[in-house]
Amino acid sequence: MIIFGKHACESALANPKRKIKRIYVTDRTKNDIRLAHNHPTPKIINIREFDKLVPHDSVHQGIAIEAEPLTDHGLKSIYNENLLVILDQVTDPHNVGAIMRSCAAFGAGAIIVPKDNAPTESGTMAKAASGAMEIIPICKVTNLARAMEELKKEGFWIAGLDGRAKGDLKSANLKGKTAIVLGAEGRGLRPLTQKNCDILVKLPISEKMESLNVSNAAAICLYELASGL
Repeated sequence: MIIFGKHACESALANPKRKIKRIYVTDRTKNDIRLAHNHPTPKIINIREFDKLVPHDSVHQGIAIEAEPLTDHGLKSIYNENLLVILDQVTDPHNVGAIMRSCAAFGAGAIIVPKDNAPTESGTMAKAASGAMEIIPICKVTNLARAMEELKKEGFWIAGLDGRAKGDLKSANLKGKTAIVLGAEGRGLRPLTQKNCDILVKLPISEKMESLNVSNAAAICLYELASGL
C-alpha cells in the first residue's frame, strides 16, 4: 500500500511495527523526514511521478511510502480498553480515517469493524487519519453481533447511535467501559446490530438537519463519553 502526506508518513516511519518497503520524496522534501537506521534510502522523484503513485488530486505534500499493512488485532487484545468504537458497515475510508483521528484525540482504544463491508487499510484512510492509523488498532470480526456479545461479557456497555432513539447520549449518563456503535449514513444501524445494543441514543441536533456525517457524529460522541468516563 502507498501512504502519502506528511503527517501520515511521519507517523508510519515512527511506528516500529510498520514495515517500510520504499520511501519517495521530492528534491524539496528530501531533508524534511526523520529516518531510522532500518529504513530504506529515499528515492527522489518529480511531481509528475508522484501523481502516478497516489490517487488523483491527493494532497501528498511531496512524500509517500510503500508499506506493508499492519497486522490485524484480535478482539481479546482490546478487552482492557475503556472506550471503543464499533462501525456497522461504514465503508468510506475517509470517514473511517477521520474516526480514527477522533479516537486518538478523545482516548478511544480501538475500532471494531466487520470483515465484510468495511474498507481495507489504505493511503486514503491514512491521510484522513493524519497519523492516527498507526496508534488506533482496527479489529476485524467475522460476526459483529457475536463480537458485541463478547464485549458485554467483558463488562462493556454497548450504546448504539440512532436518530430515532427516545433518549440522547448525554442523558444516558454512560459510565465505565463503553462501546459506541455507529452505522452507515442513510441506512444507520442494521436491525440485528440494534437488537444487540444495551441502549439506543441520539444526538440532540436541530430539526433543520436530519443527520450528521458519521465521522462528525463519532467525534461528538467520543468527546461526550471521554469527558464522563
